[in-house]
Amino acid sequence: MELKTLVNKLGREMPSFIEGYGEVKPYSGPFATEASGRKYSPSKSSSRPGDVKLLGGIKEALEKVQIKDGMTISFHHHLRNGDYVLNMVMEEIAAMGIKDITICSSSLTSAHEPLIDHIKNGVVTGLHTSGLRGKIAKEVATNNILGKPVVFRTHGGRARAIEAGEVKIDVAFIAAPACDPMGNMNGKQGKAAFGAMGYPMVDAAYANKVVAITDNLVPFPLEKISISMADVDYVVEVESIGDPEKIATGATRVTKNPMDLLIAENAAKVLIASGLVKEGFSFQAGSGGASLAVCKFIREYMEKNEIKGSFAAGGITAYLVELLEAGLFNALLDTQTFDGAAADSFNRNPNHIEMSASMYANPHNKSCSAHQLDMMILSATEIDTDFNLNSMTGSTGMIMGAQGGAPDTAAGAKLTVCVAPTMRKRIPILLDKVTNVVTPGETVDVLVTERGTCVNPLRTDLIEKFTEAGIELMSIEELKAEVEKLTGVPKRIQYEDTVVGIIEYRDGTVTDVIRQVKK
Repeated sequence: MELKTLVNKLGREMPSFIEGYGEVKPYSGPFATEASGRKYSPSKSSSRPGDVKLLGGIKEALEKVQIKDGMTISFHHHLRNGDYVLNMVMEEIAAMGIKDITICSSSLTSAHEPLIDHIKNGVVTGLHTSGLRGKIAKEVATNNILGKPVVFRTHGGRARAIEAGEVKIDVAFIAAPACDPMGNMNGKQGKAAFGAMGYPMVDAAYANKVVAITDNLVPFPLEKISISMADVDYVVEVESIGDPEKIATGATRVTKNPMDLLIAENAAKVLIASGLVKEGFSFQAGSGGASLAVCKFIREYMEKNEIKGSFAAGGITAYLVELLEAGLFNALLDTQTFDGAAADSFNRNPNHIEMSASMYANPHNKSCSAHQLDMMILSATEIDTDFNLNSMTGSTGMIMGAQGGAPDTAAGAKLTVCVAPTMRKRIPILLDKVTNVVTPGETVDVLVTERGTCVNPLRTDLIEKFTEAGIELMSIEELKAEVEKLTGVPKRIQYEDTVVGIIEYRDGTVTDVIRQVKK
């Protein structure tokens, strides 16, 4: 049978039907898809006086939830590279002889590389995630290890897909730093405290069965509740759910690199010249060193001009906590806490507010915080002359990153600024067409690099403001040509026709597909 192809609004060609995924809905604009129908709901449960939820171990929990072949199970990645829970659960599932499991995790890191063996043994046959790195990513990109595509969703898109019933979670396994015997839990307290529980809040509300796994069992009732016992079926106590020291990857502090500081200073000038840095403004920055350096320069401007913002959001770091405690913002909205200082702030400061991934960025809610942003800063592995951003794959064709919340917040913010060097290891990041589109160019306003600043031609208002402020601008085509004089034009990687990854936009349409790297 000859497969039909389609071309979406971004000009990306893809099959109209993909085996292991289904019918492809092409991306047609950031707000082109209207929500319809009702939200999915899990099966009803009942409880009786004297019910005991606390079980003897993970195996008993798997037996109680009646784990079986073909199920979809979910995890969250707040412990990032320090997570132990996913591997513990999958080890027990494999030992029970269960096969054909689909994992829907908020993201996957190098800590989850034992999944490779489970995939090879047929225990795991599907992956839904925001990001993929390390050896698993390499196996997917070069060897198509799953035999069907990995589905990549934004943080808001994952919440939307679960609430819409597009992803039906049979069992959610939630790593809980503090939990009582009835399943009330939070991420604030305990030896593995990681802060906000933004991702599993959605899983707990919509999964048919929910298992809390904790290394800090406290007496009932837990005082500070993030996820309620009303959504939890069973509780398991283990020795350790993970190592919180491995949450921060080293990139969550302000950079000292002179080039990154130059980019950050230029980005701050752009934000200020936009006129949006004013009393009550809202802001989001990534956790990378250059993004945090932008915060440093904005802080100086705010202090000098006695400006106080309304909220800062996103992955919360120690530096954003400093801005809150200096009185420069009224509140922090937190889905994912990135370091120990931020986790401590979340536990003690009532203005450090937890939000679910749905409240953060689901476009099919009645509102979300991403749509309240004045400005946001993001980075990319590649950017093209249409301002499309790639944060998923590199020039080698390897899967090496994540969608995260970038497409969500780029669509929602009044001003979206990409900060990036023009080259990495002598390889230019500016291309005619990015390897894969993750954040559509129509939602990206400005590119700031060490060699120049480029404004999306759609934003004539910004071009006027920046020119008036004395900011030197150049077209993205001019910047690309200047960089290529230094680097040359790199040879593009060749790909097979096989689709190994699907990049879903936040509304469930497809912005691009990732194809297998040709050997």
